[in-house]
Amino acid sequence: MSVRSLRASLATLVMGAVAVLGTAQPASAAGDTYVALGDSYSSGVGAGSYTSESGDCKRSTKAYPQLWANANSPSSFRFVACSGATTSSVSSGQLGALSSSTTLVSVTAGGNDIGFADVMQTCVLQSEATCVSRVNTAVSQMQNSLPGRLDSLYSAIRSRSPQAHVVVLGYPRFYRLSGSCIAGLSETERGAINNASDVLNGVLAKRAANAGFAFSSVVDEFTGHELCSGDAWLHSVTLPVTNSYHPKAVGQSSGYLPAFRSMA
Repeated sequence: MSVRSLRASLATLVMGAVAVLGTAQPASAAGDTYVALGDSYSSGVGAGSYTSESGDCKRSTKAYPQLWANANSPSSFRFVACSGATTSSVSSGQLGALSSSTTLVSVTAGGNDIGFADVMQTCVLQSEATCVSRVNTAVSQMQNSLPGRLDSLYSAIRSRSPQAHVVVLGYPRFYRLSGSCIAGLSETERGAINNASDVLNGVLAKRAANAGFAFSSVVDEFTGHELCSGDAWLHSVTLPVTNSYHPKAVGQSSGYLPAFRSMA
């Protein structure tokens, strides 16, 4: 083979390698138009560093949508997730950020529909039996009324952004059972709450799949970092009280962000 032929062959190999490397990049790229929808787990309550424009929605610069946008430089980024949001308030108050040109959407919703805050308040302040009863009521809502609400929300998202890749994110288990906590809720209460999280994630995963959306659980990421683990990425009961049972900044960066990135 001549030197010229060798060089040509090497050039072809290099170009081929570049092409392969190019196709190996994540699907999400700088050309994305990204919209972050959802409740406090997407807005970043508990992570601190809230933007002044977000007011009571408490959108954090340390929340996973902002962290993903910082790392990936999408062509546009709308961060409209809001603390306290339900499926209906996401539909009525956040979907205006979507358009037919939106290519990527993230969303967490469902926890507030089944009274997440009330469940935790009941379990902290009342008896074990009352706690378990309240959790069971929430589980019943997850199985009966929540699926239809999720279907309605997901249908509205798809209608506004028919070409978008939509990632539905779940919620972590709160407790490590037989862990390091020596006070607070009983193991029975902690187990009931964990089971409710599993049921909720199962409902979210099924409705997301039916809508043609991706579902990303965060349970694996938070395993070993639950409350009572000794290295919790979640706040327990704390001040301000709105931070309670929400991810800390590390829970956003090391829990939610990798879970979203893996599906985005």
